[in-house]
Amino acid sequence: MRSNPTDSTTTTATEVLIVGAGPTGLTLACELARWGVAVRLIERRAAHHGESRGKTLQPRSMEVLHDLGLADRVLAEGQSHLVYRKYFEGAHAADSEPFAERRPTPEEPYDSTVFLGQARLEQLLRDRLADHGGTVELGAELAGFTQDADGVTARLADGRTIRATHLVGCDGGRSTVRRALGLAFEGRGEEEQAMVCGDVEAPGLSRDVWHQWFGPDGGLMLWPVPGTDSFQLQAAPERDPDGHPLPPSLAGFQRQFDRYARLSGIRLANPTWLSTWRVNVRMTNRLRVGRVLLAGDAAHVHPIAGGLGLNTGVQDAFNLGWKLALTIRHQAGPALLDSYEQERLPVAADTLRITSEGLARSVAAVRRPGNGVETALAPPVGLHYRWSPLAAGRADGPLAPGDRAPDGRCRDLLCREVRLFDLFAGPHFTLLSFGCPPPPLGPHTPVVDTHALTAPAPRAYGLGERGGLVLVRPDNHVALLAEAADGESVRAYLDGLLGHQEEAGRT
Repeated sequence: MRSNPTDSTTTTATEVLIVGAGPTGLTLACELARWGVAVRLIERRAAHHGESRGKTLQPRSMEVLHDLGLADRVLAEGQSHLVYRKYFEGAHAADSEPFAERRPTPEEPYDSTVFLGQARLEQLLRDRLADHGGTVELGAELAGFTQDADGVTARLADGRTIRATHLVGCDGGRSTVRRALGLAFEGRGEEEQAMVCGDVEAPGLSRDVWHQWFGPDGGLMLWPVPGTDSFQLQAAPERDPDGHPLPPSLAGFQRQFDRYARLSGIRLANPTWLSTWRVNVRMTNRLRVGRVLLAGDAAHVHPIAGGLGLNTGVQDAFNLGWKLALTIRHQAGPALLDSYEQERLPVAADTLRITSEGLARSVAAVRRPGNGVETALAPPVGLHYRWSPLAAGRADGPLAPGDRAPDGRCRDLLCREVRLFDLFAGPHFTLLSFGCPPPPLGPHTPVVDTHALTAPAPRAYGLGERGGLVLVRPDNHVALLAEAADGESVRAYLDGLLGHQEEAGRT
């Protein structure tokens, strides 16, 4: 049924309704749209925000953005290998670049975190969504929903209703969707603000490093936001005579800057964002209730240490998108959608642990000269799903089913050089057939892109001169490793995953 989306007397229909247009919701919308799924993406705010907010993109998230066709833009506009300049009690103590020893490799082309303001990342994702014919509906606030065996009926605050086959809550830590489902958000949170933050200008301050001033009792940091004249400020809160934290203000920012930086002549100006941050470490124990799902901060919130929060949400969305698309298209049974929770809940729990440990480590370390927030860095999370029911086949080499599929360059049977990440990009499975012709796949051919490549495979695949078959999922994790002659195992895997159309139609 088609109708004017601003007409509050009608019900409109879509396949997936996404609530919340931050990086998680936008990534999911882009992924679903390129699978040809009809998507409505609603956002309660009346306008897109312009704040820097989350700024750190981990290498795995850059791989997701590569698949979506955005990595080059992010690299061109963002900052990689950024120098952290540390000061202690106003004096320069050290410069460091946490990824200085790393270099791109054929298997891991993104060798550093990339810093880009969240507002700009969201704009790039909105542009990509527009390429697929999608848009964000601003000023559309979810008031409630009901679900039945066939779908979800969502009610907006302005009285409109939307009928969808599935609803996904990407609406942040105070998620309306999660609360409506009655799911607990277990963990801990601190009522008192731990930090003030904002976007301000600081004329005269160098913009080629991340300034981090610390002392025995607190600190202040200024990160230059790419493409703007602003810095993102993060600081210990000011306190009143009774020890209570004061709300953020430009005057307060200046006092904290003078206290920790001790630089005369720098006057902060033009604040465009004033906010506070409190420690919250929480997650739900379910990501799916019937036809309603959760992703990103709606399902788990983390300490800011290491910058993993935004990344975990983007990777939730990339994991969920293809599974939801194939389920809606009746090309997969309910077990595929079940695997979203099975794979991502352990990652969320691990992220809570890593970020909590990183925050504690960083708070202790910055009380000593020469240390900065690089002490919170930890190995990336979410790089494999070896425990997943979707991981099948042998695991006798460096690569195991469930691992992220490495990049690499190799040649096809016509001796043309190909890049594996480019073969993976797009809404499909990828079957790499090294040193042998690809086996016939029967009815699954439309969702599997096959490539015959020369042996040996790139070293990270561990196949050697004998070659073999590698089935890569649409989210670029290894589904199956098999011997070169074992095309039947590939067909059996796809039959088990994608061969339940009748059962899927009842999901």
